[in-house]
Amino acid sequence: MDTAATGVTYRDATDADVAALVALIESAYRGDTSRVGWTTEADILQGQRTDPEGVLEVIKAPESRLLTVEKDGTVVACCQLEHRGTHAYFGMFAVSPALQGAGLGKVIIAEAERRAREEWGVTEMHMTVISVRDDLIAWYERRGYRRTGEMTPFPYGDERFGIPQRDDLQFELLTKTLTETEPARP
Repeated sequence: MDTAATGVTYRDATDADVAALVALIESAYRGDTSRVGWTTEADILQGQRTDPEGVLEVIKAPESRLLTVEKDGTVVACCQLEHRGTHAYFGMFAVSPALQGAGLGKVIIAEAERRAREEWGVTEMHMTVISVRDDLIAWYERRGYRRTGEMTPFPYGDERFGIPQRDDLQFELLTKTLTETEPARP
C-alpha cells in the first residue's frame, strides 16, 4: 500500500476551496516552489497556470467536478473530471510538490477513473498534455494511457495559461480505455 495515500479523503470542491486550489495548482507547476516536485513546467512556462476564475468555472460547470484530495485537513491534490458523453476528460491534476514521487498521484488517478466509470458509465478517459513533457507523458503511459498523435495548439498570447518560454508548445491528446478492474502498475 502506498503510504502517501494513507489517510487521504476525497470530496468535490466548493467555492470556499478556490484559493487553496489555485495555490496548490500554482505550486505544482510554476515558479521555484514547483521545482521541489517533478511536475514543474517552470522551464517551459512562466506566469500563472490558473486563476480563481478558471478554478471556479470548473467547480460550477455542469457535468464537471473538481475532485479535491485532503490529508490531515489540508488540500494536497486535485483533479478535474468532466463528463463528455462516452468519455470523461481528466485535467487540472495537481499534487503538492512535497508529496510527489511517493505514489499519491497514481492512487488519485485510479480513483478518478473509478469514479468516472462508475458514476457516469464512461468507457474512456481523455486528457491533454503539453507534448514536450516527455517525463509526464511517460508517467501517464505507465498508467495505461496512450498517445494519439492528435495535437491542438497552445494558446500563445493568452497569459491566463502562462507565458511560453519556447515556440513549440502544443497539447497532445492521451486516451485510456477504462475497464472494471485496473491492473496495478509501478
